[in-house]
Amino acid sequence: MGNWTLFSNHGHVLVCLARDSEARLRDVAASVGITERAVQKIVRDLQDGGMVSVTKNGRRNCYRIHKKQTLRHDLEANCTLGGLVKLVNKQPKAHQNTAEIGSLPVSEPRSIEPKPVKFKQEKPAPAKTETNKVKSDKPKVADSIKRQQGSLF
Repeated sequence: MGNWTLFSNHGHVLVCLARDSEARLRDVAASVGITERAVQKIVRDLQDGGMVSVTKNGRRNCYRIHKKQTLRHDLEANCTLGGLVKLVNKQPKAHQNTAEIGSLPVSEPRSIEPKPVKFKQEKPAPAKTETNKVKSDKPKVADSIKRQQGSLF
């Protein structure tokens, strides 16, 4: 399984700035896992795209997210930055019976017991004969990965 996420680095930087409008770019870079220089370029891209504005607050910068700005791709053009940031930064409420995502009410999920994972039992290794080559007793990497992988959710 590859090491990938649904958001690009631009999305990650936007979420970090939405969480802390006075965050240092060094801290944003550490959170996202990229260089400070890359974060500077992304912030400049977000500024040029009209999604973020930067103002000086003493010695620090203050980043303002333009929440009414729509997303850039045609597939997401009906969504706003504010809606995206609200969805990503949403904190679960303990006593809330329903939550709203977009305009559709969604019931609070019930706790579901996880299903036990069934693994295939390995067959015993064949006896060593001169016609059969000796097989390694170590499980194959692919088999161990299959055993480690569970549900995505």
